[in-house]
Amino acid sequence: MADIETRKSGQNASNHNAHNNTPSNIPSNTPNNAPIWQEIKPFEDIRYELYKSTAKITINRPEVRNAFRPLTVDEMLEAFELARFDERVNVVILTGAGDKAFCSGGDQKIRGDQGYTDASGRQRLNVLELQRVIKAIPKPVIAMVAGYAIGGGHVLHVVCDLTIAATNAKFGQTGPKVGSFDAGLGVGILTDLVGIKKAKEIWFLCRQYSAAEALTMGLVNAVVPYEKLETETLAWCDEMASKSPLALRCLKAAFNAHLDGQVGIQDLAGQTTMLYYMSEEAKEGKRAFLEKRKPDFSKFKKNP
Repeated sequence: MADIETRKSGQNASNHNAHNNTPSNIPSNTPNNAPIWQEIKPFEDIRYELYKSTAKITINRPEVRNAFRPLTVDEMLEAFELARFDERVNVVILTGAGDKAFCSGGDQKIRGDQGYTDASGRQRLNVLELQRVIKAIPKPVIAMVAGYAIGGGHVLHVVCDLTIAATNAKFGQTGPKVGSFDAGLGVGILTDLVGIKKAKEIWFLCRQYSAAEALTMGLVNAVVPYEKLETETLAWCDEMASKSPLALRCLKAAFNAHLDGQVGIQDLAGQTTMLYYMSEEAKEGKRAFLEKRKPDFSKFKKNP
């Protein structure tokens, strides 16, 4: 489990109640309107559930502050695959069980020289694949954070599209302190979020930051009391579910493109190709080929 130590915030305590960009039409979180989550598939280390058009993936290892092991990551990869191809799902929530931790990173008890040891004895870093999947899945992913988001758990929230935090959330890196680091998305996306100087501070000093501090630096989108965390997160999910799924899909690819170089441009191009295939102009080309005739593109408008 990632090394966690308490660090007092340097900001005024009143900032812990900060809110930002929060939807106003939020029902109170009472037993009468609490969501009833439907389990889609049972897992050992995680829960995968559905409520209306939102899928929720919960790291369910609270006894180790939701630290992940290779099995945990394998199950999350499968759950994200299920969410991607489930037409009922518009948005995915990633969270941790309980109020003590979102995720504290890799389980240090099973860390070896080449990664984390799985049940077969192999050492793996499959969390890197999970990071790519979260970033690439063509549906918005919201990190719902209570308690610690530390080390590799911090990177998981960073690669999510949005983050809603409880007032008790704590953010930070431990890499250089425990002989580890993430030189990929954990640096690249973090730099985009908070700027290069702050990103270097987070990585080089291994400090911990309150939810209010995270909100101020642009690391999270909103901060709410823990008892309203799921209600607030679902309100954001419902807002996005009312938007064009194809537009959100292409926007996510566009936000990713600059990070991924030519691969990102390829992904964005793939989204636009899909859009083109759906157009009457593209269908005319396909029909003409199948009908062994010359296509007639003259009827399609040439936009300036």
